[in-house]
Amino acid sequence: MILVTQLLIGLIAAEHFYFLYFEMFAWETIGKKTFKSLPAHLFGPTKGLAANQGLYNGFLAAGLIWSLCISDPAWSKNIAVYFLGCVIVAGVYGAFSASKKIFWVQAAPALVTLALVSFYR
Repeated sequence: MILVTQLLIGLIAAEHFYFLYFEMFAWETIGKKTFKSLPAHLFGPTKGLAANQGLYNGFLAAGLIWSLCISDPAWSKNIAVYFLGCVIVAGVYGAFSASKKIFWVQAAPALVTLALVSFYR
């Protein structure tokens, strides 16, 4: 089961590296396709804000990858719990402030992974 939790952590990290990519480098292309509720004319002026948000997603991904590189099982679990918790908070806040879909894309997978990490690591 530890391998499953590691794979899930890796997938969530990959998801956040993808968020980093499209928010920092493809905001005016992929961002428009992703956030269809925003008027198209807002993507240019909000490019800097999106890039900043993408950077934070990169920090979340880096923290999750870091948790996979720690050899001490207790510390690895603690770091994973912390960064999964941050992903959950970000996803819940995004669901309330931007789109309910963010909960299912970001927070729900992290919640499932956090539960598995808590029981099996």
